Amino acid sequence: MEIDVLGIDLAKQIFQLHGADRRGRVVHRSKVSRSSFFEAVRALNPKLVVMEACSTAHHWRRRFQSVGIEVRPISPQYVAPFVKTNKNDRNDAEAIVEAASRPTMRFVTIKSVEQQDIQAAHRMRAILLRHRTALINQIRGLLGERGLAIARSPEAFRRAIPELLRTSADELTSFCQTLLTELLQHMRAIEERVHLIEASIQTFMKKSALCRKIAEIPGIGPITATAVVAAVGDARQFRNGRHLSAWLGLVPRQYSSGGKPRLHGISRRGDTYLRTLLIHGARAVLRYAPKKTDPQSIWLQELMARRGHNCAAVALANRNARIIQALLSSEATYMTRSAAT
Repeated sequence: MEIDVLGIDLAKQIFQLHGADRRGRVVHRSKVSRSSFFEAVRALNPKLVVMEACSTAHHWRRRFQSVGIEVRPISPQYVAPFVKTNKNDRNDAEAIVEAASRPTMRFVTIKSVEQQDIQAAHRMRAILLRHRTALINQIRGLLGERGLAIARSPEAFRRAIPELLRTSADELTSFCQTLLTELLQHMRAIEERVHLIEASIQTFMKKSALCRKIAEIPGIGPITATAVVAAVGDARQFRNGRHLSAWLGLVPRQYSSGGKPRLHGISRRGDTYLRTLLIHGARAVLRYAPKKTDPQSIWLQELMARRGHNCAAVALANRNARIIQALLSSEATYMTRSAAT
């Protein structure tokens, strides 16, 4: 029995295997437990293993590649159309094999352990910032019930809260002041954790030549640079810069039929976190564009006058994504248009 393609429906404890030959005929079906999964696949010795790209796919791919088995993760959205009748583990594994056999199918690039470390740091930073925002909103709500209003930004909150606690003794009882003090201590502990994680991100930035190279682009800082390198990795998987922009959801959503093109707003597909970082970085560039006379600033000024600030920010984020793809897929370095001229 020779298995050319082995589809695996990944799970936590029970894994479904579906093997087929080069003609697509089924030659193997089985269920294996987590403890015997690796040895079972190794004993089958397939030429190609295909699995859906999920949280554990990168781990299993690294393990199988260590014993010489080729592995290709595939996006779940490309597998769903091939599921026949009811959805279950057996049909999912069969659909994975069917999808992988398509000649135009696109697969997911494997992430290294270092890339996953950077992504873990970014995810921890994001969840801590969400906790800080929730804590600030809670304190603002408690103060609002006492007739005290504070601006929404963390900087304004830190400046205003000591003065309010000192001058509002008639509205804030000793119990309420103690409660607010404990919440403030908790917020400071969260901010300390955020600073430690950002220091780790800066360390990743210094060690990575790719991060330093794309950080030369206006609007790309250490946070965005490390997040992009961790998520994209080898940008040669994208044929050009527009493919990376489309992967990030920065291109118009198309709904065309009968030869009539219909373009709507941006598709917002892909990684929301990366898209948010790129757009916020573009907003920082737009803030200082009216004071500059270089070609990009002039283009941004005309674009803001014609389409508004938000459209200009998305357009610049789209442009930066294309530049990032060109830099990560070649040995080129970033050069401004005026310097190139």
